[in-house]
Amino acid sequence: MARPLHLTPLAGALFAAFLSTGAAAASPEVSGVVMGVDGKLVVHAKVCIDHNGNARCDANEHAEFTDKQGRFKLFGKGPILAEVGKGATWVDPAAHTEGAVARPLVLRAPAGDAAGSRAVGPLSTELQAIVDATGKGGSPADAERQLRARLGLGDGDSAATAAATIDSLAIADPARRALLVAEQNAVMDRIASAVADSGRKDDLAAALASRLDLDRIANVVVIYAENRSFYNLFANFPGATGVAVAKDAKKKGAPAFAPQKDRDDSVLAKLPPAWGGLTAAGQPVTVTQAQTTNVLPNAPFQIDSPTPAWGTPALPNTIVTRDLYHRFYENQMQIDGGLNDKFAAWGDSGGTVMGYFDGSRTAMWKIARDYTLADRFFQGAFGGSYLNHQYLVCACMPVYPDADKSPAHPTIAILRTDADGKFTPDLALADNSPASALTGPPVFKKSGNLTPKDYLGDGTFHSVNTMQPPYQPSYNPPTPDDTAGLYANPLEPTTLPAQIGITIGDLLSGKGVAWTWYAGGWNAVTADRTKVYEAASGNFQSHHQPFNYYATLDPKTHAADRAAHLKDYDDLVADAAAGKLPPVAFYKPIGKDNEHPGYASLAEGDAHIADLIAKLQAGPQWSHMLVVVTYDENGGQWDEVAPPKGDLVGPGTRIPAVVISPFARRGFVDHTPYDTGSIDRFITHRWSLPVLPGLQLRDSSLEAHGLPPMGDLSAALELHAR
Repeated sequence: MARPLHLTPLAGALFAAFLSTGAAAASPEVSGVVMGVDGKLVVHAKVCIDHNGNARCDANEHAEFTDKQGRFKLFGKGPILAEVGKGATWVDPAAHTEGAVARPLVLRAPAGDAAGSRAVGPLSTELQAIVDATGKGGSPADAERQLRARLGLGDGDSAATAAATIDSLAIADPARRALLVAEQNAVMDRIASAVADSGRKDDLAAALASRLDLDRIANVVVIYAENRSFYNLFANFPGATGVAVAKDAKKKGAPAFAPQKDRDDSVLAKLPPAWGGLTAAGQPVTVTQAQTTNVLPNAPFQIDSPTPAWGTPALPNTIVTRDLYHRFYENQMQIDGGLNDKFAAWGDSGGTVMGYFDGSRTAMWKIARDYTLADRFFQGAFGGSYLNHQYLVCACMPVYPDADKSPAHPTIAILRTDADGKFTPDLALADNSPASALTGPPVFKKSGNLTPKDYLGDGTFHSVNTMQPPYQPSYNPPTPDDTAGLYANPLEPTTLPAQIGITIGDLLSGKGVAWTWYAGGWNAVTADRTKVYEAASGNFQSHHQPFNYYATLDPKTHAADRAAHLKDYDDLVADAAAGKLPPVAFYKPIGKDNEHPGYASLAEGDAHIADLIAKLQAGPQWSHMLVVVTYDENGGQWDEVAPPKGDLVGPGTRIPAVVISPFARRGFVDHTPYDTGSIDRFITHRWSLPVLPGLQLRDSSLEAHGLPPMGDLSAALELHAR
């Protein structure tokens, strides 16, 4: 039996939206749909413009009925009414079901002209009555009387329907009334966004359903791990795009592997050795450079194979492998225009770049099988952790004004130029650089932290590789006269000046939406900055704290904001257990738990993240939560999928991303193109924020190359169906 549509106030109110298609000033055309927040369309609802102002579609007011798709078309200006009477029905196009509307209702939308594209999310009659009555000094009883009159209800048996609504929503307090109006405005913003996004009228209903259903997500938690390409962890994941691993090399439909090439474009006969050894120093089990010389075929190889190419020893995923180049220009040179065939040539780790793990042994593989794995998710920026953390919070590249006159001037990269003298993304080679990848890592004239001036065409220098925050905790110590120890010495060549650009945090704060960046080890290093990068203390990484670079969190002038937004992992666990997580939470694990090659194992970080997910699922906010687990960048490791061609910042190599939520599609592989900025896109759409300029640039750049814009993660969700 079909489930009836319950038209409860606000949460279940119908919304009418319209898109202006005619520009005539005297009689503009207004078209749109009447629908419920569950995406169900309302058929045979009477829609009119309420010229008489009595919340009725009177005989002298031209009215139209919605068609079988819930659509209407009117001409004129003024408040729009939708009378949902006894003859109205709802239709669910996706499920091919329909049913009778549970009870009559009249909706009233604000007045306004129809110039340009706009949308209206009308307050339900119940809410409008309360706001009107209490805002003009009336009482809930006055509101109830207005409601009864508008709905045509007497004092008989129909009264209970209206009374129950009024009792629960009567709001005399001005502050609470203002919150009600603010919430309604947020809904209207999302409807307007959906109308603007809808390329055709036929798409309007779906666009509105998507936008309105985002309300069901109350909390977004982003878990930001470290330095793994998609192939490194999810090679051979069922249903995922990619080259089959060796044991399934003849897998039907698997694309052919493109072999790695040398620096002269010739195909390498074998992979270079793992320069300096495959394992990091201090491991209980080691694989040396000599053991990997002339034994690695030119193909991906399994690091934790029980029968590795080097013979013995076999490496478990508890062993820390060596670190690899993961820098801005090197990443672009390795990608080689999308061929992904120069990872061994331009890395410093030889054949290590082609290693992968048996991901089926990890907890995150199992979680991805239960929820949604995104297999087209790319790091937002080329290069390393520092820049991708910045991209996560601002979709931008940090600025260093007048770097050529600063202590940082020795770190400006030296690039090749083209025939017109313009910079290319290729580092200039030093005279002593080995000609072949088989004889040694490349040597560059200067692979620095800063771009040359005007690399982005904006007349300034930008920071692309690791620099230290201007505020403590920072690896760079304070100046001698900074007795409070709040700032990093600006004379150090790696101290970045405080950034003044707009972040996603600024946009959330501007809309009154709470947010927090939680970090493992934050309390300890705030108390003692010398613990930064200290292995014995867990290896806190100061360049993984992107908000600590921004003037809006200056420790003197914005101490209160800093305390509110920058917290410790212990605070995250306590807030999750108490149901006090803010609407938007970012979490950065401390070094030992973040999976970064060189100082962290895959196994330890994997277990830590799985444990945190279990804690979030056990908390009282889980039923309306979205958790995104992703990695900042590829860590220099190979992946076979070509990144989409975007702008000069990125996107870079493909990385893992898992979407975990009661609303996530279960057992699903999402092939939608995403990048790190897609997290900000989702947050922006959910809370109707202004769009960060970097996100606009990324999508316009993709479209200029004939590619679709990046998704906002909504394809991984089933909000409408739940």
